[in-house]
Amino acid sequence: MKVNDLKRNLKNSSKEELIKEIIELFKKNSFVKDYYILKYDSESNSSVLNKHKDVVENEFFPKKGFGKVRLSVARKSITEFKKLSQDKIQLAELMVFYVEMGVKFTNCYGDIDEPFYLSMESMYDEVVKFIISAKLEGTFNHRCLGIVNDTTGMGWGFHDQLNTIYYENLGE
Repeated sequence: MKVNDLKRNLKNSSKEELIKEIIELFKKNSFVKDYYILKYDSESNSSVLNKHKDVVENEFFPKKGFGKVRLSVARKSITEFKKLSQDKIQLAELMVFYVEMGVKFTNCYGDIDEPFYLSMESMYDEVVKFIISAKLEGTFNHRCLGIVNDTTGMGWGFHDQLNTIYYENLGE
């Protein structure tokens, strides 16, 4: 079905049928539920951010056992949140949190492999540029610098790369 087909079908529906349809989607699809929470429930919208932060944290530090560190799962949660929310502060928060979890994981369990560090560097570079474009430096500068400071001595040139990204973009 294409968008035009959907429009045609929706135009033939009554207001009550459309409301019933949206409620049904809300109940069955967590993405739709999160979308409407963010759109209409400003008091609960932090619950959607926390849900996505929990997904990220669970990949590194689950409540039971050891983290699976499936970076694709954590990054997918960030991508989904980008589609849901227009809140730049919350998006930056989630992206910074991802890198912080990766750094914390390395500090807890020792040196990881190069693909892990490349993923962290990529997200760090992306969030630093996002922070600048959204003019959120005052809100996140200290955490971005904290990430750099927490990586001193880590392998694969990880600290050096984050240091370069920070000082070329946010540093004084």
